[in-house]
Parts: sequence; C-alpha cells; structure tokens
Amino acid sequence: MFVDSHCHLDRLKLDPYENGLDDAIAAASDAGVSEMLCVAIDLEHIQDVLAISERFENVYASVGVHPNSFEGEAPTRERLLALAEHRKVIAIGETGLDYYYGAETREEQMQRFITHFEVSAETRKPVIVHTRSAKEDTLALIEKHCDQDVAGVLHCFTEDWDMAQRAMEMGFYISLSGIVTFKNAKELQDVARRMPLERLLIETDSPYLAPVPFRGKPNEPKHVAHVAQFIADIREMPLADLASATESNYRDLFNRH
Repeated sequence: MFVDSHCHLDRLKLDPYENGLDDAIAAASDAGVSEMLCVAIDLEHIQDVLAISERFENVYASVGVHPNSFEGEAPTRERLLALAEHRKVIAIGETGLDYYYGAETREEQMQRFITHFEVSAETRKPVIVHTRSAKEDTLALIEKHCDQDVAGVLHCFTEDWDMAQRAMEMGFYISLSGIVTFKNAKELQDVARRMPLERLLIETDSPYLAPVPFRGKPNEPKHVAHVAQFIADIREMPLADLASATESNYRDLFNRH
C-alpha cells in the first residue's frame, strides 16, 4: 500500500468527480493509497483541513503556515499549540524558507520557522519543511533549533545530494514528489537512486506537480502510485518493496503505528 505523505485535499480540483472529495478519496483508495496527510499552508483555511481529517478515517492533518503565506494570520506559538491538540494532527507545518519567491521576507521567514520548531519540540510532532533556494539557512536553523529526536521531513525535495545527506544526519526524512519523474530532473533522480530506503518518503503535493504522464494537469493523491513506480524503476527494485518501505517510514516518522 502507498501513503501520500503530503497533499492539500482542501485545494484539490474536483471537477472530474460527481461526488467531489468523497470520490477523490475513493479513487486514491482504489489505487492502493492507504493514508493521506493533508497539510496546512495557512491559518485562514485550517478549519477546512481539520474538517477533512475528521470526515475521512484515513486522512490526517498538519498545522502550520507556509513561508510564502504572509497575507493572513501569523503563526504564533500559542495558536499553533492550541491547534496541534486536535486528535488528527500528526505534524507541524508546512513551514520553512523560500527565497525563490520571498527573499525580501527572509528574516521573518526565519523567525516563523523557529516558532514551528518550538511547537514541534513541545508537542513531539515532527515538522514538515518546505525549502527552496535557501539551502544553508534551512540546514543551519534545523541544526540550531530542531529537536532532532522529533525531526521531520524535507518535503517535495528538489535540492542536491549534499543537502539530503546533511538533513538525514540530523534525523530528517526526504520526500520525493512527481518532480522526480520530470525529464529535466536528473540531479533529483540521482538523489532518488542514492537515498537510503529507510529515509525515503513519497508524496503528491497535490493539486500541484502532477507526475508524468499527468504533468500539466491537476494532481491528486491517487497519482502517488506513479511516483512510487518511477522511483522503484530507477532503483531497480520491486514496487511492492518501495511501497512497503515508504509506508513504514511514514508510520515511524509520524508515530502512526
């Protein structure tokens, strides 16, 4: 069975489905997806995320604010701690640093990132990290502020093998999305081949970043099977073994045993 370790079910494109999200969840189950983690990116829609996790037994949730989400409510420690008490919340985030789009907010991004680490440490729930064009600052803040016994995951990983290694040394997992299937993702495919299997997760980040052969179309959790198949193929290993390992890793990280 597969696990979609990072998706945004509150933002899916549901036009193909007569019964909306119910049908999308059912389609994922039919494709062998046993569980989905619905990840928050702001506090304005957090109740939608939590409501979805309550509605579906195999959907869990995170609480946090994306590094580029500056127009809404700021993620204070007190607010995140209160939200993290919800019975279906298993992670803090997504948070992190994105200098590709938000270099002008660098200092504020760093402070918010630290706040999420503090909440992660207090709640003992791992942190979901978004990082783009911010390699050294991301690693430095993880080293200084993250409780490495709790650690977390670098989601939708697009960086190099050096960053992956250094993050794993601090207890982190690496999650690969549909980007790994893109023809121009040669460096990322090299990471996928070299990754220790016990530190690998898979995700869709849906509705974004659909894998080949769906690139350019809205993504959804059922497509995590295509991510898994591609990685299994380039690692020259059975799909069932890749699926079993990544599901086990997900359960270890997010305490889902």
